[in-house]
Amino acid sequence: MSTSTPASATESASSATGLRSPQLWRWRVVDIVVASVIAVACAAVFLLWNVGYELPSSFLTPLLPGVQALVNGPWLIAGVLGGLIIRKPGAALYTELVAAVISALVGNVWGPLTIVSGLVQGLGAELIFLLFLYGVWRLPVAILAGAAAGVACGINDMILWYAGADALFTSVYIAASTVSGAVIAGLGAWLIARGLAATGALSRFAAGREVAARV
Repeated sequence: MSTSTPASATESASSATGLRSPQLWRWRVVDIVVASVIAVACAAVFLLWNVGYELPSSFLTPLLPGVQALVNGPWLIAGVLGGLIIRKPGAALYTELVAAVISALVGNVWGPLTIVSGLVQGLGAELIFLLFLYGVWRLPVAILAGAAAGVACGINDMILWYAGADALFTSVYIAASTVSGAVIAGLGAWLIARGLAATGALSRFAAGREVAARV
């Protein structure tokens, strides 16, 4: 016969850590609002890069088949940035997917398949944050999340746009996309999150309080 009381059960639930913590899974209104703002801001970056990528890509393409994937990074930043700031399960997927949906709705040459890319790239980053049980938010994790988004992007592009490409192109493209994701999306998102936290804009988030505590 159990001797647990409602009070002790509540205390046990509140003291749960890791993925068992109810607080981890509970999205506040401010979480939804800020994640949406991040997605909209990143969608603006996507829309600019939808045009801006053509110049660097034209220089990279002749150097080595597949190396043009080094320009993929800016399209991957939403998921990593959302994950680092919101720190809730699904945040990386949500921000990357919403940004992709906005990009598709406004219009680009890839059409609705942009949404597929956003879904895959967001999942790539999300899996890394899950791997660390949504409890580690240091630079190496951000870089890994960006790299995973880059791998997902590279594989997705090979399926959607470069089906039948040879082994050299495939390996170079995925490797270049991974590097771009790690540096631009991973390191870039971490620096942006730190910069925002330093201004006090993230005071209602753990990401902001951590930076404030170090000052």
